[in-house]
Amino acid sequence: MRYEIKEAPFGILICQLEQGESMKCQHGGMAWMDRGIEMATKTGGLGKMFKKAFTGENIFYNTYTAYQPGEIAFAMSFPGRIMSIDVSRAPIIAQKGSFLACEPTVDVDIFFRKKLSAGIFGGEGFILQQFSGRGMTFLEVDGGLIEKELAPGQEVIIDSGHLAAMEASCTLNVETVKGLGNIVAGGEGLFNTVITGPGKVWLQTMPIVNLAGALQPYIVTTSS
Repeated sequence: MRYEIKEAPFGILICQLEQGESMKCQHGGMAWMDRGIEMATKTGGLGKMFKKAFTGENIFYNTYTAYQPGEIAFAMSFPGRIMSIDVSRAPIIAQKGSFLACEPTVDVDIFFRKKLSAGIFGGEGFILQQFSGRGMTFLEVDGGLIEKELAPGQEVIIDSGHLAAMEASCTLNVETVKGLGNIVAGGEGLFNTVITGPGKVWLQTMPIVNLAGALQPYIVTTSS
């Protein structure tokens, strides 16, 4: 499978498939494809179907297989970047809803945080996605993308929502912002997310929840 990523910040992933090659994507991710590529819709197994239903995600994946060489493209749902990563190096944990597409040898699963406080207060939600196995995975990132390599024990403190993905070797915790004045007037909320190495961390510059909040005062609503 050959691919290219084009047209940021309105990214498109274009894959060239040889006969017999496949790509898997979330429901509704395909933008266009050549004739000779066929779609099959699957749940990924009963266990994963129940997990996805619990999280409110669509329970189906679409798998596209080329019965002759052809092109297929997958489009982002939000302005930002498409992140490409080979999960053969290490499993990846990413924000829920970031999955765009992957090779069929990649296992897509739900990742539940072990610490309830991290899920409730961390700003990323209690449930994340985990990608493992082997092959290329493509994720949607809100805004720009910054990559950091953390040494063992090294920490990075981030504001809620800015975590795009991290290697599974990293750990995630939540800490309270210190000082009443900082909490009341700082505009950063009550909690920060702390990622501890070793491993890579990918940070996004414009979380969609922040953008929605910024636009809210300009949205005109009418009452019936």
